[in-house]
Amino acid sequence: MTANKSTGAASAVPNDIWSDLNWPALEAIVLRLQMRIAKAEREGRRGKVRALQRLLTSSFAAKCLAVRRVTSSQGKNTPGVDGEVWGTNQQKTRGIFALKRQGYKPKPLRRIHIPKKSGSKDLRALSIPCIFDRATQALYLLSLEPLVEEWADPNAYGFRLKRSAHDAREQCFNVLAKGKSATWILEGDIKACFDRICPEHLLRTIPMDKTILRKFLKAGYIDKGQLHPTLFGVPQGGVCSAALAVMALSGIERRVRSNNNKQRDREKINMVAYADDFVVTAASKELLTDKVMPILVDALAKVGLELSPTKTKITHIDDGFNFLGFNVRKYKNGKLLIKPAKENVKRFLQEIRTTIKKGVALPTEQLIHTLNSRLTGWVNYYRTSVSSEVFAKVDHEIFQALMRWAMKRHARKGKKWIVRKYFTRRGGDNWRFHCIVKDKKGEPKTLFLKNATDTKIRRHVKIKSEATPFNPLYKEYFKQREEERKRRKTIINYESSAGLRTIQPY
Repeated sequence: MTANKSTGAASAVPNDIWSDLNWPALEAIVLRLQMRIAKAEREGRRGKVRALQRLLTSSFAAKCLAVRRVTSSQGKNTPGVDGEVWGTNQQKTRGIFALKRQGYKPKPLRRIHIPKKSGSKDLRALSIPCIFDRATQALYLLSLEPLVEEWADPNAYGFRLKRSAHDAREQCFNVLAKGKSATWILEGDIKACFDRICPEHLLRTIPMDKTILRKFLKAGYIDKGQLHPTLFGVPQGGVCSAALAVMALSGIERRVRSNNNKQRDREKINMVAYADDFVVTAASKELLTDKVMPILVDALAKVGLELSPTKTKITHIDDGFNFLGFNVRKYKNGKLLIKPAKENVKRFLQEIRTTIKKGVALPTEQLIHTLNSRLTGWVNYYRTSVSSEVFAKVDHEIFQALMRWAMKRHARKGKKWIVRKYFTRRGGDNWRFHCIVKDKKGEPKTLFLKNATDTKIRRHVKIKSEATPFNPLYKEYFKQREEERKRRKTIINYESSAGLRTIQPY
């Protein structure tokens, strides 16, 4: 099936305007409309919000950005039930002109099942829309993003612009690190959040085109060749699903915390959320069981959700708790430390050992590139926490695994020969794994394995809880954060390149 048939584009549509688009100008047009939507929402002018949303979703600029979003994401080559992707400029151009509200009818989603965690037997259902339906969702998501930022709780950090898991972790530090901070924590997890959200609740409350929203929610899915209706939830894999979930869960933090300053100081109730995972702090266990839990149960029931009985528990700060892959605990000296969670470290090392074990026949250069890629992503996630000891342990375990790999690969060679071939001195490290490769000019160069300890620990600067990118009051603030982010990224890239290799990869 051709892109022309899938999108229904008219023959008068230009073959290719994609390469001539002025992206900064298009982004400016869309941002200006989004700022106006956010302002109208702050002023309570819902009629103007709807009018501006219609203007945005019918604009050429928004359609261009929607197509770019779905054709430049990681899943750009993952097809839906129609087997189509938009890989050429001509297909993208026709997709832009095909995005119309009138006559829109989504295709069923393609259901696949993926493991929830590495090594876990549990599977997560992932529903993949067709590329045209993804572009349509991305178009309407542009009109929803300003409302997501206005509706979301101040300390909700999941699936929001300019926010990350590190911001949520830093907020945990802020509310728990002081001597007079809360000492009891409710670890909350919403059971099958995306799969169980009530669609009727979304249709009643989400401020967007109800006809289009209903079509998104009721598209159905195909699993093992059979068509099934969608009765509950939003599809994990839909472009706008995360935004709908954030809006559905908004307002819970405001219900949990008191409006009275003295009462807030006394109860020490704070909520930090990242998608369907959250923690609530309090001065006593009774506050969590008698006050917070009933509010959470009631608020979630209105959305069709409930807490997971196996993952929701109350712990003391001295015992610590895990949140977003980090362990948060206050030690005997009264100091709060946030470290990589032991389960995550163990799982990562198991993945690395498996990679090394399976790579016994791989060229050394390819093994080093694979390990460097995995190490870089993992250590960059944990580089802002107390990770020095963990990084040293990771380096030691990888060294042991590589020694076993080399001895198995060269069963007839002695240890001294193996050490001379694969390990060398670099800086203060006498055991740096390496190999000799040739660059594009054919000259020999040394390729080194990255050490986790090559990465310096750097504190993450948390975003202001009240800041949103669609409020002009914070325009300069986000500009400064972006400049700082680029500066830090430059430093990180320099440090990584210094620890990874002496040449650029092929």
